[in-house]
Amino acid sequence: METKDSAVLLGTDIDAVGNDVISSIYSASGIATDGINLYVTDSDNCTIRKIILSTGVPTTFAGKTGDNSFADGTCSAARFNCPRGITTDGKSLYVTDSESNAIRKIVLSTQEVTTLVDGSTSIFNGPRGITTDGTNLYVADSGNGTICKIIISTGEVTTIAGKSGERESKDGIGSAARFSSPSSIATDGTNLYVTEGHVVRKVVLSTGTVTTFVGNATEPGSVDGIGTAARLNYPSGITTDGTNLYVVDSGNSTIRKIVISTGMVTTLAGKARENGCADGIGSEARFDNPESITTDGTALYIGRNDTIRKIAISTGAVTTLSSIRQQLSVDGIGRAARFFHPTGMTADGKNLYVVDTGNSIIRKIELSTGAVTTLAGKAGELGSTDGVGSAASFVNPSGVTMDGKSLYVTDTGNSTVRKIDISTGTVTTLVGEVEEPGVVDGIGRTARFVSPEGITTEGSNLYVADSSGQNIRKIIISTGEVTSVAGEAGEKGTNDGVGMAARFINPQGLVTDGKNLYVTDIWTIRKIVLATMAVTKLAGTPGEEGHIDGLGGAAKFSYPSGIVTDGTNLYVADRGSFAVRKVVLSTGAVTTLAGGGGEGGFMDGVGTAARFNYPDGIARVGENLYVSDTINNTIRKIDISTGTVTTLAGKAGRQM
Repeated sequence: METKDSAVLLGTDIDAVGNDVISSIYSASGIATDGINLYVTDSDNCTIRKIILSTGVPTTFAGKTGDNSFADGTCSAARFNCPRGITTDGKSLYVTDSESNAIRKIVLSTQEVTTLVDGSTSIFNGPRGITTDGTNLYVADSGNGTICKIIISTGEVTTIAGKSGERESKDGIGSAARFSSPSSIATDGTNLYVTEGHVVRKVVLSTGTVTTFVGNATEPGSVDGIGTAARLNYPSGITTDGTNLYVVDSGNSTIRKIVISTGMVTTLAGKARENGCADGIGSEARFDNPESITTDGTALYIGRNDTIRKIAISTGAVTTLSSIRQQLSVDGIGRAARFFHPTGMTADGKNLYVVDTGNSIIRKIELSTGAVTTLAGKAGELGSTDGVGSAASFVNPSGVTMDGKSLYVTDTGNSTVRKIDISTGTVTTLVGEVEEPGVVDGIGRTARFVSPEGITTEGSNLYVADSSGQNIRKIIISTGEVTSVAGEAGEKGTNDGVGMAARFINPQGLVTDGKNLYVTDIWTIRKIVLATMAVTKLAGTPGEEGHIDGLGGAAKFSYPSGIVTDGTNLYVADRGSFAVRKVVLSTGAVTTLAGGGGEGGFMDGVGTAARFNYPDGIARVGENLYVSDTINNTIRKIDISTGTVTTLAGKAGRQM
């Protein structure tokens, strides 16, 4: 492997079945440093990663990828359940194990993991940020809206600010103060600094006095200034060098600097609301909703999903320390190709078109040869630029459908729907406006979407699942006119009903047979009659997650996503069950076609002997289904008649 400054670096390993295991980060929720290494909480993979600063190579330090359980032990014998915050006193790491409501300790020299505060005591509720002064730990207990202190030597926990269960943003002393949802926390030894909402709060350790240090809780923005005159937009990570605070201003995709003595806020790197992943100096650099931050005194280290960035404090120069995007966007034939979290897909009988979400590109696969090429976008270059082929850019696209000549892609991160001419690769924006999310009906760019995901067409109209908007939208292809046809924006529910009287929780996948729409909605499969927009439940029961075959409401699903039909049956990618399910339209009978309920992995085989890891998109060509096996970074083929699963393209590997 060639090593270069600021290059994309990978460590590789081999798993038990001979697949490459890519030792890189997937979800960098928290980050800490001892000056030699970075330690990262990879929350979605349930592991703690170590990155040697001199090389940028990540390895797994503790936990096992994808095993979200709870166990003390050494190295890979330990288990975590969504680790989030992390800090170090130089000898040990301390981690908020968020879903377990526990605080864990990892001895650096031995990698031994123990539990410092047991979650079964119910002291914490979704703890997130954590920091230390060497003697004590301080925890942002997000779910309870409190700031807690833990004496490291005894594990004794006390609440120093806020009141459990009473969540708002109010200054005061000790339990008279209130926090809405504290996220990250840092200390200079005298005070604590906590991010929440659109502000940074200050807690004086000697008195417990809480004040709003910078920002305004009800006025998001990106304004440099002093104290409450400054504006932030969902700040997340925070760290300090003792003189200054450095804040990840996630909603603005910038890094802010706060002088502690004056409260003066300036923008160190990035440009407000111009998302991307570009290295550069100061405002020339681009970030994509960064999350975590730490410092060794001379540099800052920023975590966001799979990428770790470095900022020289003295110059504001931003470089990429570790990322896997370029290695996982390789065109090639079959298993020689590489994907990074493929999701939505569609087919024209000869080719598959795959949304390679992690790379923010659109791929084409020739079914006869397995040849994979990139049709539009350039891996790792995020944006909203219309153009031809690699000149176009997307931000985390997810769904795709086609009308024979064009593809229509839900560009989720940009809150738009894009059109791609298949013959030329020309990308244009059909509806929606970048960085202006909302639920507004209108024509073309005047319409607004929140988080468009699933998409389907009957040839004349597009139907879009606006997942975070909790509704279904219709787009007339010829005019670009957008209307809301089912569900009420912003009103979550599971009620059946006609049109806007129906309620959805988080609609994801969509398919149509020309007369009806079928929608995946967290636990259920919903049916919408196009002529009347009457919404009913076809299979699954609201609020009852699981993997149970059965008839109608007796069946159970776990976050189903992609959905396709042959006119008689539905085929559903049931992500949380790691399975592909079949639903008979006439009866609502649900069976498992391939994969194992609740048992993820990677294995070709027949029926339930096969293994998937978060199957997401699904398409049908004749008697075969094609499934995007998202975490395995592969495209799988299923023979419908036998349930036989084989790998068509990509090579399985876990994002580590």
